[in-house]
Amino acid sequence: MNARERALCAVAEKLSAEAVRMTEEDWKPLRELGFDDRACLEVAHIVGVFNYLTRLADGFGLRLDAPVAEASRSRIALRQPRAEGGAERPG
Repeated sequence: MNARERALCAVAEKLSAEAVRMTEEDWKPLRELGFDDRACLEVAHIVGVFNYLTRLADGFGLRLDAPVAEASRSRIALRQPRAEGGAERPG
């Protein structure tokens, strides 16, 4: 994992678990990597949307179907079914 990925993960983790405790200092690693206000806001939006969708799915008891669960465990990406004519659809 590179410095950018580590910084993004650290912000996402704290923003997800302790949003009310976020400070300017928590954003500093991203700022040092060149993230401006707009980029930080985009990070916050993406983290927020994923948290919302996860809570919504959990609240309704939704579960991954077998192929998706296996892809998650194996880390092997799902492939889209072939379209008519045998060509694989872009994914």
